[in-house]
Amino acid sequence: MTSYKELGLVNTRDMFAKAVKGGYAIPAYNFNNMEQLQAIIQACVATKSPVILQVSKGARDYANINLLRNMARGAGEYAAELGCAIPIVLHLDHGDSFETCKDCIDNGFSSVMIDGSHFSFEENIALTKKVVEYAHAHDVTVEGELGVLAGIEDEVSSAVSHYTKPEEVVEFVSRTGVDSLAISIGTSHGANKFEPSQCTRNADGVLIPPPLRFDILEEIEKQLPGFPIVLHGSSSVPMEYVNMILAYGGTLKDSVGIPEEQLRKAAKSAVCKINIDSDGRLAMTAMIRKVLADKPGEFDPRKYLGPARDELKKMYMHKNINVLGSANNA
Repeated sequence: MTSYKELGLVNTRDMFAKAVKGGYAIPAYNFNNMEQLQAIIQACVATKSPVILQVSKGARDYANINLLRNMARGAGEYAAELGCAIPIVLHLDHGDSFETCKDCIDNGFSSVMIDGSHFSFEENIALTKKVVEYAHAHDVTVEGELGVLAGIEDEVSSAVSHYTKPEEVVEFVSRTGVDSLAISIGTSHGANKFEPSQCTRNADGVLIPPPLRFDILEEIEKQLPGFPIVLHGSSSVPMEYVNMILAYGGTLKDSVGIPEEQLRKAAKSAVCKINIDSDGRLAMTAMIRKVLADKPGEFDPRKYLGPARDELKKMYMHKNINVLGSANNA
């Protein structure tokens, strides 16, 4: 067994307490490879932001848990080398079973999410509590989920969303002992978060998604004052990247994300962790397509992954400073 403390990582407990008090959200960025990780660390060091490195089940299968663990160890050393030893969490995103969560805890993860939202309320509580008991024995923090997000991301999918019921949150948190709670207030997984019929169009024909249900968030805050709340599916799907992908031969139909001003509003509340995955995929894909279109003879991966990494860094810095408010809080 490898403890996250041996890797120079931290859990989310103090990080979330400071974020709730300070009115900002910790960036939770998914990564699958070295270039994504480099961009995340470079951006968070440059903005002096704490960070949660997220690993989905799909990333575990793609990159191997042993490699991911040692990449996280290297991330801390890399941050110190760049001049700022920022707090870093290694987090399992959407763990689907006790066994998956246990395996991550045993392999150096400092935080895990157990997603029992597709089960009944009682089954969700039983599974989440089992994970919490094992995790807390190793000083690992746990994120649970109530409510279901629509959309598709990796192996997580749902055709429809089910908003979190504020009247259930106190019982869920008290009976499970979770350290944070992911809720559903209108965010959605993937780059195609909403059907066009759910949106309006502005004067330029751009799709405008329905607003987040801040009334639900406010009621949950009343029920759980000061408790760390998490938003999944919070990519804004920047049109600059969508248009670049389309211009260089890609096909993305009716892509629409969560407006950044709504995420900033959420980050000033009890929402202290905001998950962003699709935006990173879009930025990386857009730059790779551009480089290969501009230089069709290029075959050195460094020559197209390098610019993609640089674009990712720029985007993550923007998120930390202007959207999440996490800059200068490391």
